[in-house]
Amino acid sequence: MGYMGYMGWRKGLVAVLALGALGPTAGSAQEAFPSKPIEMIIPTAPGGGTDASLRFLSQLAEPSLGQKVVIVNRPGGSGAVGVTALTQAKPDGYTVAGVWFAPLTVAPHMLPVAYSPSDYVPVSLAVIVPLVYCVKADFPANTGAEFLEKLRANPDKFTYGTDGVGGASQLATERLASAAKFKMRGIPFTDSGAILKNFLGGHVDVYMGVIAPIQSYVQSGEAKCLLLTTPERNPALPKASGLNDVGFPKAGTLVWRGVIAPKGIPADRLKKIEEAYSKAAKSEKFQEFMRKQGGLAVGSTSADFAKTVEQDYADFGKIVKDLGIGKK
Repeated sequence: MGYMGYMGWRKGLVAVLALGALGPTAGSAQEAFPSKPIEMIIPTAPGGGTDASLRFLSQLAEPSLGQKVVIVNRPGGSGAVGVTALTQAKPDGYTVAGVWFAPLTVAPHMLPVAYSPSDYVPVSLAVIVPLVYCVKADFPANTGAEFLEKLRANPDKFTYGTDGVGGASQLATERLASAAKFKMRGIPFTDSGAILKNFLGGHVDVYMGVIAPIQSYVQSGEAKCLLLTTPERNPALPKASGLNDVGFPKAGTLVWRGVIAPKGIPADRLKKIEEAYSKAAKSEKFQEFMRKQGGLAVGSTSADFAKTVEQDYADFGKIVKDLGIGKK
């Protein structure tokens, strides 16, 4: 082999070795996601039901992700502050948000938020939590049917606490009231804790909210829960009627919580996060955690979660418009 032939062969070998070195490195970079911790924005203050459930869910998702999930609480604007931060984040899979339904499906109809449904991608529906109507032990009704009949017979006589104008309790009640033909006066409070406090103090007649805070008062006999906002009954409150029992199975409202990502996230990274959170939600540890809260762990696909968001966005938009409480 002459010198020129040797040099040509050597250049070729160097090129092959270089490609061999670069090829696996590039492939490994693609396969390594995530290669650093993932940040989850939760648009609430620490300690509430949304924060607790999504924080625990993220811990359970870490083994599948192979990385830690760092929780960053960004409360404010009925959840809009945190969702805005998510939609403005780089869509590389390293920033996600754990949200409940209101910032995505209610706030855009009521507030001048800086995002729309096209600015984020639903990743996985994590949990659904029914709402429930509860009254004091001496209230003259003992079933869901009797409760609705009492409301129909006394328009606007009874009061219930709401978590602010356009909150879950108000919108859920308006949806059911439209179907069941009753009127009940909503009294706005700052948060769910204030609703429970004022119900126990006798300042409102009806507690309307999630199951967990009221359970101990039901067990002590101070309160009784009569009607859920789900078609079926719930094991956490076996005496409470479901909407199937009272003839309005399609008039229910669920508080759901799930994971979203910025628009533009690569499909393979979206799939990785979806699978990790779905697996975590379906684990026995998380199922048991949610049973104690009176909720149901789900762990859906991205496509199924997108359908839920789309439907609720349309439904709540109509309710907000009908109530005349939408943004001007």
